[in-house]
Amino acid sequence: MKADLHKIFPSFENKFIETLEEKAELRILEPGETLMKTGKFFKSIILVVEGLIKVYREEDNGNEYFMYYLQPGQACALSMINAGKQEKSEVMGKVVTPTTVIAIPLKYMDSWMHDYKSWYQFVIDTYRRRFEEVLVTLDHTAFRNMDEKLLFYLKREQEVNNSNILSINNTVVAQELSSSREVISRLMKKLSERGMIKLLKNHTVEIINLDI
Repeated sequence: MKADLHKIFPSFENKFIETLEEKAELRILEPGETLMKTGKFFKSIILVVEGLIKVYREEDNGNEYFMYYLQPGQACALSMINAGKQEKSEVMGKVVTPTTVIAIPLKYMDSWMHDYKSWYQFVIDTYRRRFEEVLVTLDHTAFRNMDEKLLFYLKREQEVNNSNILSINNTVVAQELSSSREVISRLMKKLSERGMIKLLKNHTVEIINLDI
């Protein structure tokens, strides 16, 4: 396994790192790939080594609601939960940038929780962080007006991408915020007029100051 797991997952004990390298599989994913599909069974537990994955909640009518990102050093909590229950996935994961993941066979979940303290703590911390993140997302997308939702969205994109230059497609933003492209375009123009962002060419936005 060609990855510095000690650096990416510093909490993992050496013995567990050795077990990961022996039992798990390193996979390379391309942007646009679907990592998890709604209604399908998880085939493995996913740990992100490099790249970025967006996790969505998908409704029966096809609407997608963005929930959270999976970044290097993080794991999909739902794949862990469903590993023991053998339940179908209730979310969908899309690869955003070239991504490398560790795929852990589901059969090891329970035994590793017992055998490796660092894995047990990592799983518990993952559950907690994901729950807190979903609560924050819910607060900013369910109980706020669309102006506030868009600001939260842009701030999160800025933070996750660690850049003030963002590739923003208004149609995609509208889908993720359960709005319309026209509304998002109007609000983006409003933010531009206030000097908070600069609208560039080719669906690109420069963040100036979102706290004005």
